[in-house]
Amino acid sequence: MTEWSGRVPLDLGGVRLDGILGQLIKEVSRARLKTCIEAGLVQVNGEVVTRARQVLLGGESLTVELPEREELTYEAQNIPLDIVYEDEGLLVINKPAGLVVHPGAGNSDGTLLNALLFHYPESASLVRAGIVHRLDKMTSGLLVVAKTEAVQLALTELLKDHDVARIYDAVVVGQMVSGGTVEAGIARHGTDRTKMTVNDHAGREATTHYRVAEKFRAHTHIRCQLETGRTHQIRVHMAHINFPLLGDAEYGRRLTLPRGMSAENADVLRAFKRQALHAAQLSFEHPLTSEELSFEVPLPDDMQALIAALQHDTEEFSQQMVM
Repeated sequence: MTEWSGRVPLDLGGVRLDGILGQLIKEVSRARLKTCIEAGLVQVNGEVVTRARQVLLGGESLTVELPEREELTYEAQNIPLDIVYEDEGLLVINKPAGLVVHPGAGNSDGTLLNALLFHYPESASLVRAGIVHRLDKMTSGLLVVAKTEAVQLALTELLKDHDVARIYDAVVVGQMVSGGTVEAGIARHGTDRTKMTVNDHAGREATTHYRVAEKFRAHTHIRCQLETGRTHQIRVHMAHINFPLLGDAEYGRRLTLPRGMSAENADVLRAFKRQALHAAQLSFEHPLTSEELSFEVPLPDDMQALIAALQHDTEEFSQQMVM
């Protein structure tokens, strides 16, 4: 346990406690400082304060006890990573469908975090090994991972301020007429705690913009841009407007094939066993250099095959109509 002490500058009067500590102890992440406050490790004028939101007047004395960082106890595993970009501060990774991002119930290992601990042992000192946002297990595509605590804090702030642009490819059930925007709060489902649901009263604000990329007979290829990054956001929002993602076992519908679809194309749809969702583009300002970074990865093979089958089906149906 190490101790930090100081005095609140007068010009920080009217600022919340966690914000003041974030400015005074820049080498420690705000998330970690908030944890210290809530754990009773922060004193203001000799009195323990456990509310991060408490506003100070300026001039108060502060004492903070900082526990030593614990090394992650998860196992380092030699899992290959598809690295799109890397520098001294961060990584951009193209995650395959099927790879869990962080260990949890039912997934104690074999995750992206286990892979990071193997390839970057120094990441053990970071919260979640530097992971700042997630993709669902069966969603493929781009993720950014921090390599230092300072970059992790900066990236977390960019995400919080909606300054990270994320664009996803998706295939939904139903033929959309045009694009649009879904603004609907998302909360944990009332009875199934593994799922999320739209709840404008108790849910967290969530906004998804979508546009039509290509129409098929009974499906639509869309591109979604997130303003917020709630759990299962695109999946929940698309299901909410009655265009669930193809292959989504939690929020979707039972597979229904367009009438007259060939056996070959039908087999491709039946073989697709995940939600048709891919994080295709990622853009943000580099926390260290202020350079605008932008990345794009192509659709994985399974989604390319899915879209090709839907294209073939649409073409074959059009030819039949002409005849």
